[in-house]
Amino acid sequence: MEYEKPESKQRMTISDWDINDRPREKLERMGPEALSNAELLAILIGSGSTKQSAVDLMKDILHDCNNNLNTLGKMSIHDLEQYHGMGPAKAITIIAACELGKRRSMTKAEVRTDLGSATAVYNYMHPKMQDLDVEEAWILLMNQNYKLIKAVRISHGGITETAVDVRVIMKEVLMNNATIMALCHNHPSGNNSPSRLDDKLTERIRKACDIMRIYFLDHVIVCDGSYYSYREKGRL
Repeated sequence: MEYEKPESKQRMTISDWDINDRPREKLERMGPEALSNAELLAILIGSGSTKQSAVDLMKDILHDCNNNLNTLGKMSIHDLEQYHGMGPAKAITIIAACELGKRRSMTKAEVRTDLGSATAVYNYMHPKMQDLDVEEAWILLMNQNYKLIKAVRISHGGITETAVDVRVIMKEVLMNNATIMALCHNHPSGNNSPSRLDDKLTERIRKACDIMRIYFLDHVIVCDGSYYSYREKGRL
C-alpha cells in the first residue's frame, strides 16, 4: 500500500519551518552551494500548493526528471502545469532559469583587469580622468592575484580629509572581499607631484590597511600623459 504523509505535513508551508531550514534564509546564511536543487528552485517559484510546500513540489518534479536539471530544462510550460500548484507564471520562471543556466555554461568567464603595477593602474584610470577639470578619488579593489573586483569613486571635487573618509574606504574593501587595494586620484593642473594632503591621506590609509591586513598596493596620481606612484618612489 502506498505510503501517505500525514495531513498536517501535507499542509505545512515553508513559513512554518524553522528559520534555519527555510531556503531563502539558508542561502543568505550559508551561500547557494549549501542548497539542494529543489530548494533553489523553490526560491524561484515562491510557493507550493495547498497540499505541499514549494520544496516538496520541486522535489516531485525533479523526481520525474530523474533529478536531472538538463531533463528539467527540456520540459515545456504545458508539462510543468500538469503538477498541482504549478501555474503558468511559475512554469515560465523555471524555464527561464534553466535557459539562463544553459547560456551561462556557454559563456566564457569574464577576464578581470590585472592591476599589479602602477602603469596598469594608470592605464586603467587615465581614460576615466583625462578630461576631468576637478579632482576625483577612486579606490581599486582587487583579489590576491591583483585582478580587479570593483572600482569605486569615493570623492568628487577634492581629496581632503573631509572629502575622503577612510572608514568608508575600508567598508568597501571588506564588503567586496578585497585583499588588495589601490588609491588613485587626478591632478587637473597636470602637475603630478603629491601635495602635503596627499601624503597625509596616503599615510592614514596605509595605517588602516595594516590594521585590517589589507595590502595597500599604491597611491597613483594621474595626470594627462604622466603619473606619480608612491610605490615606485619607495614611499609605501
